[in-house]
Amino acid sequence: MLPKYDILTDEQIQTIHDNTMRILQEVGVEFSYEPAIEIFRKHGQKVDGHRVYFDREFVEEMVEGAPSEFTLHARNPEHNLICGGNNTIFMPGYGAPFIHDVDGNRRNATIQDYDNFVKLAGASKNLHMTGGNVVEPQDVPDETRHMSMMYSHITNSDKCFMGSASGYEKAKDSIEITALLHGGLDVIKENPALVCLVNSVTPLKFDDRMLGGLMAYAEAGQATIIASLVMSGSTGPATIAGALSVQNAEVLAGITLGQCINPGTPVIYGSTSAITDMASGALAIGNPECALFISASAQLARFYGVPSRGGGGLTDSKIVDAQSGYESMMTLFAASATGINFVLHSAGILQYYMAMSFEKFMQDDEIAGMVSRYIKGIDMTEDKLAFDVISKVGPGGHYLTQKHTRKNFKVEFYKPSLSDRQSYDGWANNKLTANQRGNQKWQDVVENYVSPVLDPDVKQKIDEYIAKRSKELL
Repeated sequence: MLPKYDILTDEQIQTIHDNTMRILQEVGVEFSYEPAIEIFRKHGQKVDGHRVYFDREFVEEMVEGAPSEFTLHARNPEHNLICGGNNTIFMPGYGAPFIHDVDGNRRNATIQDYDNFVKLAGASKNLHMTGGNVVEPQDVPDETRHMSMMYSHITNSDKCFMGSASGYEKAKDSIEITALLHGGLDVIKENPALVCLVNSVTPLKFDDRMLGGLMAYAEAGQATIIASLVMSGSTGPATIAGALSVQNAEVLAGITLGQCINPGTPVIYGSTSAITDMASGALAIGNPECALFISASAQLARFYGVPSRGGGGLTDSKIVDAQSGYESMMTLFAASATGINFVLHSAGILQYYMAMSFEKFMQDDEIAGMVSRYIKGIDMTEDKLAFDVISKVGPGGHYLTQKHTRKNFKVEFYKPSLSDRQSYDGWANNKLTANQRGNQKWQDVVENYVSPVLDPDVKQKIDEYIAKRSKELL
């Protein structure tokens, strides 16, 4: 793997840290969930109503106790993932309520869309897990939606997946269902199998829904991504350094709570921060400033000794076009080259997190493969230096028929699945765009996908749990 590069100096990182500690001490963070407030009281932090003011030494001590890396366990051990270090984990987009089709038309997402995205992620050689709330299926009741989404991940793939953080009870459902899949709560507490996304409410606030989820996961020893989405210019300062300081304060406050609940519980430093388009007031994510937020967040996470989360194949485009391609490559490359460990929104996102696209999913899957090949670097072993075959071919020859070529090209060269490399005449037979090729590709993958077999006894236990809880909730 190529070494990860830093965009900030050590002095600049320390400056952000010092500014963050001042925010936590003098401005504080609001927590709307009383059980969280009580935990901070017990740990000696100053509480005024719902606002908590943090001691610098206390925050630094709590964050230092979080693990630098951990293993996320899949039902198929071949898909276990190490989160942290030099590892990069790609997964689909998250949370979009809409689907944009091949023609750019918009509709509400359904559970069938959800299943199809999970299958695409399960089939992908470039995506390491099937993600979490890949879309919001509008045809499933909100009360039981979290379990329908979990069920899709469990039955359509044997890769790792994410659970719900929409309040304490829904988080507990996710944990209980995953425990049934893996053999018990004690098993997953020892070997974490779930990760959830806990978002702050910028600026400097956490709501009861997210805090309930954070507490449930921390109690069970499951991983939490503590993520901040600062919209620089609206929900945060119109400067990257200032917005980073707000983001950092929110993330460190969340990490501190998790460590208070269960010291050593796995956490991930998360960022989705970007800028506000000052002409429209909308969030804008397909820009160099967003790439800078991603890169700085990777470096801040290394400073604190915890894994990092950032986007992804991010774009403001509404369809698979040149804009979606160049913006997604910029942000995904920034995440990978600067060392983001957990890359949410790697595939499928359009319109600043608001929509998913099957065609965009296939384009991003291609980009993820290309970026993975790049960050893998260059093999400099003796065979790869190829002196013997260079000597054999000599001046004026060619390498097409050499055994060395046949041995190496399949592992050395990235083979695209979506890009067109035909001659002009070959391409001119149908003149398909990347958007059209993606449309054909995703349908072929879904049609031919075979879901991994799930143990019938385990499936029955999960079915019974979901049926019982659905009766209670509906």
